[in-house]
Formats: sequence, structure tokens, C-alpha cells
Amino acid sequence: MAATSSVPGQLTAPAEDFGAGEAILRRQAQRESAARTYARSLPVVPVRARGMTIEGADGRRYLDCLSGAGTLALGHNHPVVLEAVRRVLDSGAPLHVLDLATPVKDDFTTALFETLPPALADHGRIQFCGPAGTDAVEAAIKLARIATGRTGLLAFSGAYHGMTAAALAATGDTDARATAEADARVTRLPYPYDYRCPFGTGGERGAELSARLTASLLDDPKGGVQQPAAMLLEPVQGEGGVIPAPDSWLRRMREITAARGIPLIADEVQTGVGRTGTFWAVERSGIVPDVMVLSKAIGGSLPLAVIVYREELDAWHPGAHAGTFRGNQLAMAAGTATIRYVARNALHERAEEVGSRILRRLRGLAAHHACIGDVRGRGLMIGVELVDTGAEPDDRGALPAAPRLAARVQQEALRRGLIIELGGRHSSVVRLLPPLTITDEQAEAVLDRLSDAVAAADVPDAGSRGGPIGGRARGIDTLRAGEAQPAGTP
Repeated sequence: MAATSSVPGQLTAPAEDFGAGEAILRRQAQRESAARTYARSLPVVPVRARGMTIEGADGRRYLDCLSGAGTLALGHNHPVVLEAVRRVLDSGAPLHVLDLATPVKDDFTTALFETLPPALADHGRIQFCGPAGTDAVEAAIKLARIATGRTGLLAFSGAYHGMTAAALAATGDTDARATAEADARVTRLPYPYDYRCPFGTGGERGAELSARLTASLLDDPKGGVQQPAAMLLEPVQGEGGVIPAPDSWLRRMREITAARGIPLIADEVQTGVGRTGTFWAVERSGIVPDVMVLSKAIGGSLPLAVIVYREELDAWHPGAHAGTFRGNQLAMAAGTATIRYVARNALHERAEEVGSRILRRLRGLAAHHACIGDVRGRGLMIGVELVDTGAEPDDRGALPAAPRLAARVQQEALRRGLIIELGGRHSSVVRLLPPLTITDEQAEAVLDRLSDAVAAADVPDAGSRGGPIGGRARGIDTLRAGEAQPAGTP
């Protein structure tokens, strides 16, 4: 008989199963490199998954608000994805074809182009890259340099674009970039960050100052910035701490780059396929970039990455950007199923609706916990910034980051059966990336568990301010009915 855990409603598996999971974790620590990340803070050994639920080797069930860092738009093992993969496997079609044309690839490209901004889709080209988003970023930068004959790149503070050469150079994390040779061709610009505005103003004024500085640097003959090959930006910074760019700022960046003949590259690796409440994050502002970098959810949980760009930029020579695994047939089939399912069921609209409710509840929670400095997000890409209430605020009232508190919240959430990610400056932002198929009941359970986790981690604050709003432990087993029919399941 399974023993009851210390968290109400959660069951642990028999000791021998728990022991097997512990042994796997020990072997992982012994064999895998020191570069592993999620495994350090999330000691879970998944053995089964469906929708938003993961079952570990220890028999416990978890609500997954990590979703493969945004890869799982439909959650784990969605029926339409599994069926698409089975059809390819059962058809006898080749699984590896380099960049040859196949019916599966043609279907994927058609489905993808049907969702893109018409001005790009009508006159666009697609480049299939290596199966990771970082390779697509590399391709986008390389293409812009070839097409323009220039080498410089405009990138932003807080950015994350990947871990390969040019992508890492464009990334804002100074610790990560210290492992590679500095690229003097990258000019770093301030990204609008309302809570920690680099100009000390915040709001629309801070965004406008960022735009004015960009234009000034580009137009000043003694500003030290040569005409760049491209500007690379995220419509919502993910790893940077879930920071949405104001729509007005995105429009200004589009105006500035278009007027100066600078290709604008939008990195939609994490924001795409409905995540932010529109199918593509750039749609909210109405801009059309010259290049879109796409990965994660477009593969329907399998590895796939592409860039889509204006045909005028198509200056590649054959083989100028190649890769052995740029023709992943299973990923294309899974991606086609995912893209069409999200579009057909308007799951991007569902993400906007549920995300707005989650933001309202979290802002109510912030009123009871001074350690929550800011709550922000778009759709189902949500961030909760945790701060040090014992430190001095800056001149705009923002408190310093609280990474230890954030780590405690993550661990308390895990104890309650909730998997969350940390990001932002000093890893002090709790990030929520649930699948677009999240049910109302699951959303409430996520909020309840996160509320309890914050109260448990922020003990002095919880005691003096009355604890979380509506915080109540809800056992994972009570969600089984909701898991049987996740939102959008056929």
C-alpha cells in the first residue's frame, strides 16, 4: 500500500518504486555534465505524462507549468500529436530525408504559412535549420549579414537567444557570455522593463526613451555604431524575466529599422503558437518583421526550428546554412497537428482569457505579500518577480531581487505538486508556462499551490499579513477528472 506524503492529497509509490527513482537521480548526477540545469532544482523522474500532468517514478503527480520551456503548447502526449506521429510511422515514409521535399514537409509549411502575418506569408521563404532554436537564431543573423553585406547587430539587455556563437553574443546574460569570446559587432540597447526601468521613468516614457536612444545612436555619425546587419528582439522576453515589450515600442522599433534599411528579426521561439494570447506575439502590435525565428511549439513537442523571412533577403548560396537533422519528419507531422489544432480551436484566445484571470489573481496575492515586487505577462506566459523586503528600494521603489526566496518558492511548489521555472535577473522571477489546454480547474489548482508555496517560503510576511488569498491545498488526485478531458481535447 502506498504511503501518504506530507502534502495533503498526494500519494507516494511503494518504497521500491521510490528507490528506483532515487537511483536514477544518483546515476544522473554521476554521469551527466555539470551543465545540467532543470534536473538540479526539479529532482523528478517522469515516467508518464498526459496533458498538464506528469507522474514521477515515486508515484506522485505534478501539474507541469514548465511545459518543456514552452514547447508543449498542447501539453504532454496530446491525442492529435500522437496520432500524427503514428500515421507517419505506419505509412512507411522515410524518417530522415535531409532537405528533400516530402508530403509531410509540404503539409507543415502550408499549415505554418496559413498562420503567419499575410504580408510575410505572401512573400516569404522558409529555411529549415538544425533542430534547436539557437541554430535558427544563427541562421537569421547569418542571413541578415549575407543579405546586407554588413556585420553589426543590435540586441537588447535581458535578451536570451541561445547558446551557440552568434546567438550567445546577442544574449544579455553576462555570465553565460563570459564563456565565449566577446563579439564587438553586437551593440547592446536597453529593453523596456517597467519595474526596473534603466531610465528611471518606467511606463510609456521609459519605452520612448529607449526608442529615442536607438534612433540617436544609429543617426549620430560620432555615436560609434555602424549601420548594422539587423536588429534582433523578443516581443516578450522569456528567460529575461517575462517582460512584454510595449506595443508602441515595438512599432517604433519597426519604424526605426524600416526607415534605415535594417532588417528586423523577431525571436518567437518561446512566444509563438498562441502562447501570448495571439498566434504570434508580434500580431498584438501589428508589426511585420523581416525575419521570424521559430522553434519549440512548432514541433509539437519534437525538435524543429525554422526561420521565415522576406523573399528579398534570400541571398543564401546552396548549403550556406545546412544541418543533417533539418528534415525531422516526425516533428513536422507533430507540428502540423499542433499548429492546426491551436488555430482551429482558437487556443490563443483561450490563453488570453485564462492568462488574464491568472494575472488578476496573482496581483491580488501580491497585495498580501510584499515579497512580490511585480506581476506581469501576456497570455499564458506569466512572471512573478520576488524581491528582498529587507533591502533598500531604488529611486522608483523597486526592491532588489530575492533569488534565495525564489528558490524556496520553487521547492515549496514542488512539494505541493507544482512544477515551475525560475528566470529573470538573478533567477528571481517565478515563470508560469502552462499548456494552452489548461482547464479552469487546473488553473485554480496552480494558483492555490503557488499561493501556498509563497506563504510557506515567505514565513515572516505570511504571518504578519494573513497569508495567501484563497490558498488551500488541493490534492493532485482530485484533478483526475479534469485531466481526463483537458481543454481542447477532441
